[in-house]
Amino acid sequence: MLDFEVQRCTRRCKKTGRELRPGEPFYSFLIFEGARVVRYDYSSEGWEGPPENTVGWWKSQMPDPNARKLHWAPNDVMLHYFEQLEDKEDKQDVRYVLALLMLRRRIVKLEDAKVDDEGNEKLLLIYCPRKETEYQVAVTEPGQQRIDEIQEELARLLFASAA
Repeated sequence: MLDFEVQRCTRRCKKTGRELRPGEPFYSFLIFEGARVVRYDYSSEGWEGPPENTVGWWKSQMPDPNARKLHWAPNDVMLHYFEQLEDKEDKQDVRYVLALLMLRRRIVKLEDAKVDDEGNEKLLLIYCPRKETEYQVAVTEPGQQRIDEIQEELARLLFASAA
């Protein structure tokens, strides 16, 4: 398993050099440069897609410093929702995305990944130290429309505004 630190957003488009404005959508990708993993950020007009050998890429939105802050639901709430999704066949893509979120937040740890004959991940084995429980998560690849639906669902369920 690879373990590396991801640098924060540069707040500038790598291609144009322009500062990214609050609320503006932007793209980021990670790529190996020697032994390091480096992050690059691009405005929508500067984005031409991820280069070959990209470790990962994503689309985000530049936060507005004047906006109300959002807070994640407590870890126990995330874990409870994750466990509820286990037997729901139509929600396995949500469960997979939630597992990735919990990995990023270090609520769970990646123990192993099962791959098919072509080397594609099919199953993640994750461990929750808090509950001393191991989980199996099917790797799913939702389409863009479904990704948007999942983001909306998780934001609605797992974010709360600060008062």
